[in-house]
Amino acid sequence: MGTEVKVPALGESITEATLGAWLKKPGDAVAVDEPVASLETDKVSVDVPSPVAGVFGEALVGEGDTVNVGAVIATIGEGSGAAAAPAAKSPEAAPAAAPAAKGSDISDEQAQALRLSPSVRRAVQESGVDPAALTGTGKDGRLTKEDVAKAKSSPAPGAAAPAAAALASAPAAPKGERAEERVKMTRLRQTIATRLKDAQNTAALLTTFNDVDMTEVIAARTRYKDLFEKKHGIRLGFMGFFTKAVALAARDVPAVNARIDGDEIVYHNYLDVSVAVSAPKGLVVPVVRSADQMSFAEIEQAIAGFGKKAKDGTLTADDMKGGTFTISNGGVFGSLLSTPIINPPQSAVLGLHRIEERPVVKDGQIVARPMMYVALSYDHRLIDGREAVTFLVRVKEAIEDPTRLLIDL
Repeated sequence: MGTEVKVPALGESITEATLGAWLKKPGDAVAVDEPVASLETDKVSVDVPSPVAGVFGEALVGEGDTVNVGAVIATIGEGSGAAAAPAAKSPEAAPAAAPAAKGSDISDEQAQALRLSPSVRRAVQESGVDPAALTGTGKDGRLTKEDVAKAKSSPAPGAAAPAAAALASAPAAPKGERAEERVKMTRLRQTIATRLKDAQNTAALLTTFNDVDMTEVIAARTRYKDLFEKKHGIRLGFMGFFTKAVALAARDVPAVNARIDGDEIVYHNYLDVSVAVSAPKGLVVPVVRSADQMSFAEIEQAIAGFGKKAKDGTLTADDMKGGTFTISNGGVFGSLLSTPIINPPQSAVLGLHRIEERPVVKDGQIVARPMMYVALSYDHRLIDGREAVTFLVRVKEAIEDPTRLLIDL
């Protein structure tokens, strides 16, 4: 029968997952600890490693099936097998993958050989690119949706003509046809939907706004960015300033960094910041722990590390466990203004937005300044309007005069 491959422990309170994709097919060679399948949990994607070296035997469940922790999902037999993934990129295998570049159809065997997740497979089908010709930037060299999108927008030299010919040869849809497609929500997307709706149903949500003059922060970044990157190996971003400003403001308004537990209020003497990060399968919120005790460099390094893990699909449940306050930066996508929803059981979330020059009055003169709208959504059951406004004003003051961050004002 061979060695059983079981669903590993997925983190505290997580008992089941959805099998997102098989990364091996029967007959493929498998090394010890090499991923053979990808699971989707309520929070993260998790790879299932092979317990032994050998040959992938039988897949006992299908993609999209729900599996419990400890369940047997496949078998590994003895032998050397065939290295399926390298063969898919060899010259002999290239013609077999070529139809994907023409007609946007990929067989199950091709998808498994290239270790394509369902979302990436769909992106390949829609874009018409040849997945075998791409270099993946994901974990273990796997293709990501971003790789496919980049290849579609920036085709390799000589690739544009075949792609155009393929589109021209493809049968055109009847004019005026209105098509629909049903795609099952991923477990992560279902969880996001449930939690956000629960937040609206439970909390008394309210949002207060302000605008911030980013002149001094931009000047500080311009002045020190090269020295900062040379010393710490990472760019100096805005998140370090806002995290420090939040820590300073939370000392004056501790309710913003608290939560409701039954009929009690739990105040935290530490600041664990949940940072909203965009991942291929949805928005995730890893936690920068004790952020109030960290330096600018430590904050930026932690956030950059989470961003890379989110892109590679290697975030763990522990990375997103807890959190006492959330910062969400919609400005990186061009958002001008929004009303973010809190991340329960937290009581507040700070929304950042894009920076743009706007006319403002300074000392009686109309001048152009780089301005950003900021929004604080909060649970009115715990935080009064006066406290919310005071908190946001403290953040504004610290950003407009960063010296406050150094002398604790």
